[in-house]
Amino acid sequence: MALLNLGIVAHVDAGKTSLTERLLHETGAVGEPGSVDAGTTRTDSMELERRRGITIRAAVTSIALGDLTVNLVDTPGHPDFIAEVERSLSVLDAAVLVVSGVEGVQPQTVAIWRALRRIGIPTVIFVNKVDRRGADVDRVVDQVRRRLAACPVVLTTATGQGGRDARVRAVPLDAEPVVAAVAEVDDALAGRWLTGAPVRARDTRRAIRRAVRRGGITPVACGSAITGAGVPELCGILIDLLPRGDRRDGPLAGTVFAVDRDDRGRRAWLRLWSGELRVRDRVPVAGSRPRAVTHIAVSEPDGVVVRPSVSAGQIAAVRGLPARIGEHVGDPPRRHLYRFPPPTRQALVEPVDPAQRLAMYAGLAELADEDPLVDLRLDENQAEAVIRLHGEVQKEVIAALLEERYGVRVRFSGTLTACIERVAGAGAAQDRIKERGNPYLAGVGLRVEAAPAGHGVEFRPGIEPGRLPPAFVAATEEGVRAALCQGLHGWPVTDCVVSMTSSQYAPRQSKPHQKFDKSISSVAADFRHLAPVVVTAALRRAGTRVCQPIERFDVNLPHASADAVTALLGRLGAVVDDMSGSGGYLEISGTLPSARVPRVVAALPDLTGGEAVLTAHFDHYAPVVGEDPPVLPRRGPDPADRDGWFRAVPR
Repeated sequence: MALLNLGIVAHVDAGKTSLTERLLHETGAVGEPGSVDAGTTRTDSMELERRRGITIRAAVTSIALGDLTVNLVDTPGHPDFIAEVERSLSVLDAAVLVVSGVEGVQPQTVAIWRALRRIGIPTVIFVNKVDRRGADVDRVVDQVRRRLAACPVVLTTATGQGGRDARVRAVPLDAEPVVAAVAEVDDALAGRWLTGAPVRARDTRRAIRRAVRRGGITPVACGSAITGAGVPELCGILIDLLPRGDRRDGPLAGTVFAVDRDDRGRRAWLRLWSGELRVRDRVPVAGSRPRAVTHIAVSEPDGVVVRPSVSAGQIAAVRGLPARIGEHVGDPPRRHLYRFPPPTRQALVEPVDPAQRLAMYAGLAELADEDPLVDLRLDENQAEAVIRLHGEVQKEVIAALLEERYGVRVRFSGTLTACIERVAGAGAAQDRIKERGNPYLAGVGLRVEAAPAGHGVEFRPGIEPGRLPPAFVAATEEGVRAALCQGLHGWPVTDCVVSMTSSQYAPRQSKPHQKFDKSISSVAADFRHLAPVVVTAALRRAGTRVCQPIERFDVNLPHASADAVTALLGRLGAVVDDMSGSGGYLEISGTLPSARVPRVVAALPDLTGGEAVLTAHFDHYAPVVGEDPPVLPRRGPDPADRDGWFRAVPR
């Protein structure tokens, strides 16, 4: 049976979950389509999704269209979850972009369209809500052409728009408007059409398939997910014009795009690109040691069905593999690799009931395991949990999941822009046994040097093999990395190289006729506790710079609003790289500190009459200049205060 892994994507409230439900109903998978308003949809499983009527986590369900099995991936539409959308797109064969026939192309529509183009996903646009008052398919198609810079070919038309009795019919593939649109991107068809030779429907179909695969043309259908008008015609387009999923032979290769938990525990959702994966197979994930697959359930029209194996092109929930989202089995195609952007906001999270603190920690750890966008940092000394975030709605999602799954109510406080510190130069420090108040049976010398951006923290033993037991080297590295979580200004320190320059230890020994004596022998904890003091002293000599996140933005707006918007961007410290016009709109691109992006978002509707479309994503970190660098209050004892550290962290 042929396979198609299809994403349903849209701006929030455009109707993509309703379209998914209608497709399930039209193909006989459900007796009645679920309702977003009533909270009865099959793909929205979280209570928060049902309550707010939005999709937060990607969900998979399957339908059968003749001999074609379609795995439907229902993705989020809220701007805070664009990363969830992108990581779901990476495993798709094609997508349906749902656009409201009333509201038209909206800001998130543009962001998702750009992601589809960047990854190279063949796409059909479905103009929804033709039964709603104010629907205008022609206007929306014009917006698609101008705002998305797409080449649309309209394959269905609607009559009676704006009423419940709106009807949709297919446009013949040999009709003049269809042939003319396809001829713009297909030279062979254009040659036949311009010379007056007959153009048959099968010629146009073949040309559309070629153009859709390479992204040169975008089929457009219209209809209503609520009434079902136009949905059978959409199904015909899915069958006839979209590329199928490959069933490639070769070595095992797959991508994990979701992780969740059910009553049986943790499972990883995997798209297999080639080969076959069987129960009890031992496979490595992301370079780790091989682990055995204990259970496989494949998404099929009958539901998620337990199977002994999953083959290329299929999507399955797999147990036994400790894989995280974005990790791979084998070597998948390059276009399907995804890099998660770092979060730009952070906040403290606390339980409403202090007695539930440990339960909150356990729940947060599970959520961080499921979702790489949940960047969790626990501070046991201060009994605090810091979450790094991509948006405000993410707080609500985390709070809802903690209450729904673990019965823990939480609150957030202290939300601020998440900065980092980079080493400015080079510095060295050393501590020796029984000198300068050192209470530990350990001596360590460390040198800190700046490294290129993106290098991360690299630790080098820097001593000849055999001079120091491996356990003590590992403990030193552990202490160094723990200390660098809070730099001189309280932010995590990165992009540096830390090298050991000297070491001392007391060999394992005991008093006469006694067993091992810790009081006269070094242990790993001595090095783990001393390393933060030494590396902090070296860091003070090297110096650090606080760097703030910088986002790359694109603003699409009417020409008349250009002066007001560029003035706003200039006041907020934006650097404009490019300005270009297309379809009566101006595109402004540049970079802007993340902390100031919310001010642009808040001001744009008034400045542009609600017509501006802003998309922004993390680009890089840059030093804070022209103002005092922000300081994050330190959590726990400060290794820069030697006496205070030695009292707080005794041997």
